[in-house]
Parts: sequence; structure tokens; C-alpha cells
Amino acid sequence: MLVRYGASLAALSSAAAAFNVGGRPPLVAPKPATAKHAVALPLDVPLAPSDEASTKTPPSLLDPEDRWIADLDYAAFGKEVAALGKQLLQETGEADVAHLEKIVGWRNIAAVVGLGTVWMAPNPLTVAALSTWTYASWTMIGHHVCHGGYNRVDAGKFNSRGFALGLVNRCVDWLDWMQPEAWNIEHNRLHHYRLNEPSDPDLVQRNLDFLRDANVPLAAKYAAVSLFLPVWKWFYYAPNTYKELKTNEWIKSGKELPEGFDPEQAVTMVSMFDPARKGTREIINPFDVIFKVLGPMFFGRLVALPAALALVPAVGPTLAAHALVNLVLAELLTNVHAFVTIVTNHAGNDMYTFDDAVKPKSGSFYVRQVVGSVNYAAGSDPVDFSQGFLNYQIEHHVWPDLSMLQYQRGAPKLKAICDRHGVPYIQENVFERLRKTVDIMVGRSTMRAFPTEYEPEKDKAGSAGVTWKSTNGAIDDDDVGKGKLPEGMEPPL
Repeated sequence: MLVRYGASLAALSSAAAAFNVGGRPPLVAPKPATAKHAVALPLDVPLAPSDEASTKTPPSLLDPEDRWIADLDYAAFGKEVAALGKQLLQETGEADVAHLEKIVGWRNIAAVVGLGTVWMAPNPLTVAALSTWTYASWTMIGHHVCHGGYNRVDAGKFNSRGFALGLVNRCVDWLDWMQPEAWNIEHNRLHHYRLNEPSDPDLVQRNLDFLRDANVPLAAKYAAVSLFLPVWKWFYYAPNTYKELKTNEWIKSGKELPEGFDPEQAVTMVSMFDPARKGTREIINPFDVIFKVLGPMFFGRLVALPAALALVPAVGPTLAAHALVNLVLAELLTNVHAFVTIVTNHAGNDMYTFDDAVKPKSGSFYVRQVVGSVNYAAGSDPVDFSQGFLNYQIEHHVWPDLSMLQYQRGAPKLKAICDRHGVPYIQENVFERLRKTVDIMVGRSTMRAFPTEYEPEKDKAGSAGVTWKSTNGAIDDDDVGKGKLPEGMEPPL
């Protein structure tokens, strides 16, 4: 089995190289190449609208599915959503801590079962338990803690300002392929505050253009996706989040980006060795990715555990072999589980893309988070646990720094607000969302382009985009850059 999988992985690498995996052509017409500088402009001073921006598509020419955009009162919608978010924050307390402790307890049970049986011959129980241990540690605990969901309560170490930061804390709090410091930049800032925009590093449609446009049979495209699912975290996500961290550091230092380096182009374990991408290797050292980013997970999980069992007299080698196979199978399974419940959150022919940036907490920002995200079946802890509490993706993007319990409580209230204002609130079975996401990946369908000229000009972020001073929690009003380059400035468009 492992030999066959190794051959499949080699085929994936070859296909990736052939397709130039990681290429991310922009969603808008490219501009002439010029030297790029990181310049922050005041977000509270609207830019003078261009002739193009001031010309709206007549409502009668909008597709029927989009005509709500022309009729929406953005300010009124934003006011209601902000008020609900404030209420949910105020109601966060001891019940949220108890709920977190319950989820951590369920995660720990999976860890005990998986580690306690890892020495046994490969079996579904061990593989599922180990997979759940890894999955829950990221999607429910690391994810919501790093967003600051428990910063306002006494939840012990579960605070974004120290959780999983540094090698020791990473190994103890949340060990996975991604470096937490890099993930905080890529996910907490770029993805959440540039959702489905050209600067969103997780924009599936743009990231998979190489596959969408490939002149190969559709069956080959589906095969490529199937090979990607069980390896995507270490093959693509870990190196790409690290690229965003190093790009951020490069710009903070005041240096111009290397010639030929496109900050919107994804990086994978194949593409970072591409001879044509010399600029990428100036930003990130491939060996840093291998040893600093991937190394802790590889050695801590796939090497150390089997090696310890190998020391058992007489039966050690057999136990170590069993453990290695169980761990590898669990790794493949948790990748698939994570892909199905994470990557599908923002892709589909009923999701919108956007061509510019808006200010956090504005009416337009809230609208974008709703119509650029999708929920799954939800409402009970067992169901929500099985989906990593990612089934409240709309609420999570609207209010990134709430607890898991508050997302449960707030979802029906936010849906009611959306219904009153005519804003589409999509909730579907996770496997239907998987189908729609794969259709986007292989080019069978395309996401909707949002007519951003209908958004209030005062909501626009300006040419500097969204900036920030820290990566802890959500971007607060006093955390937005105002007229100077703040700590953590992202590359401008």
C-alpha cells in the first residue's frame, strides 16, 4: 500500500511540475511590472473615485441572483450585524470556557486511544483516533485560540498571545505541518481580511488556474485533485503560509521585493525548487521550510514515536512498523478530513469574488464575509465537532474572535438578519460543498464576480488595502494602520 502511495505521490509531483503548480494569475488584468513599495495610506480617507469605479452596472443588467446587491442598505445591515457581534462578545464567559474544556477533553480522548493503540497492527480505530487528534488540535483548538476567541475569559494557556508560539509551545500546544507564526499571518490576517480578493492566499479558483486551464481530460483533473487531498497540508499549505510570513518580514524591513517575485503566487514543495523562481528562494529558503516548518511535525510524530517503540526488546521493530503505518494512514486521513471541511468553505459557483479591499467592520465587510462563505449542517456539539466547528464559517468570518459556543448561539440570529435584508446566507451539506469546490478546481464552474461599485465608497480601504499592528485576535478599530507602515503590513495590490 505504501509503495503504491509513494508512486502516486511521485506522479503528483511530476504533474505539479508540468502544470507549474502554484501559479496564481490575478483575477483582474495585470498591470505593467514595476518596483513594489510597501506604503500605508490612511484608511479613513477615501480615495477619489475613478471614472470606472463611479460607473455602476444598471440594476436591470445585473443577473437575477445579484440584484439584491443594488437594493441593499449596507449601513443598516452592518449596524445590525455589529450589534449582534457586540452582544455575543458580552455574553462570553464561564460557559465558553467549560465548552472549550469539553472539546479539549474529546480531543484528548482521541489522543489517548490513538497513542495507546498505535503499536497494534494497522486498524481503523487507531487510524481514526490519531486522525481526530490532529484534526481537532488544529480546527477547533488552535484555530479558535489563535484568533483570540478566548482572550476575554480566563481560559489558562488558551490565549492567542502565546499559544503555540515558539518551538516548545508548538510541540506542546499544537503540533502540525504549519508553523503557527506563519499561519497567523496567512490565515488570521490575509485570508480573513482579504476574503476572496486577489490578495487572499486561499482563493481556490485562482490557485487552481493551472488545473482549470490545463488541456487534459477532465478525468485527469479529478485524479490530480484526488492525489492532492491526502497531502495538501505539507505539500502546499505549510510552505505557502511560511512564504506569507517571510514576505511580510521582507516588506517590514523596507526592502523591495525581489525581481520576478509575485507575492500572490502560491508556493508548494515543488514550485519553490523551480529554477525559474529565483525570487521566491530569496524570500524563503527551501531548507528552512523542510527543517523549521515541516521538521517538528515530521520528527516529532513520524520519527520519534516509532523510534521509541523500536527500543522494546524482541518485538520493537514490529511495533515500530505498526506505529509508522498507523501514523502515516492517520496523516492521509486527517488531510482529507481537513480538506473537506476547510477548503470547501469559500468555493463554489454560488460564492463571490471581489476585486478590491474594504475596511474591517464596515457594512461592506460584513456582506462580503456572508456571501463569500458557506455553513454546513450545525447545531449540536457532536455534529459540530465532526466538522471542526468550521460549519459556522459565516459567523466566524463576520466575527473572527468569538468562541465556538458563541458561534453556535449566534448562527440562527445572524441568519435572521440576513433574511430580513435579503443577503444570501448559504448552508448546505458538506459533501455538496465538496462537489461544488471540486467543480471550481477542475474548471467545470466559476465563482460569481461581485459588482463592488455598489458598495459605499466610505467602506473602501484605499490603495494600501488592510493593514494591522499585530496578528493576535481580530483587527480592532485601533489596530488598523493609519498613515504609517504598521507592524505586519501586507503587500499592497
